[in-house]
Amino acid sequence: MKKEIIHTDQAPAAVGAYSQAVKAGNTVYLSGQIAIDPETQEIMTGGVEKQAKRVLENLKAVLAAADCTFKDVVKTEIFLDDINDFSAVNDIYAEYFAEEPPARACVEVGSLPKGVAVEISVIAVK
Repeated sequence: MKKEIIHTDQAPAAVGAYSQAVKAGNTVYLSGQIAIDPETQEIMTGGVEKQAKRVLENLKAVLAAADCTFKDVVKTEIFLDDINDFSAVNDIYAEYFAEEPPARACVEVGSLPKGVAVEISVIAVK
């Protein structure tokens, strides 16, 4: 099976040794996105809701680069630095996955890269 690296300038550049996404067959694995503005490469401030929106917009851009949409997503993983933010993040998340939401995991972690409040990764099948 051929592996294809997916990259777009419409989402933040990787902050480590990883690709924005990798397509293998008809499955696309998106690396976790954090609240980095792709234009400035700076962390978005203003609370977890604003960060969650930025994360989902970043994911949307990477999905588009792989010729996918949120409707193609089959699995998400949400990482929170504070589980008390679950409800706020869930409300934003529900705006992007209004119909037939994917399988999901959501966990609290000790900390996230660059001190962000939320990170989300997804798997899509086209």
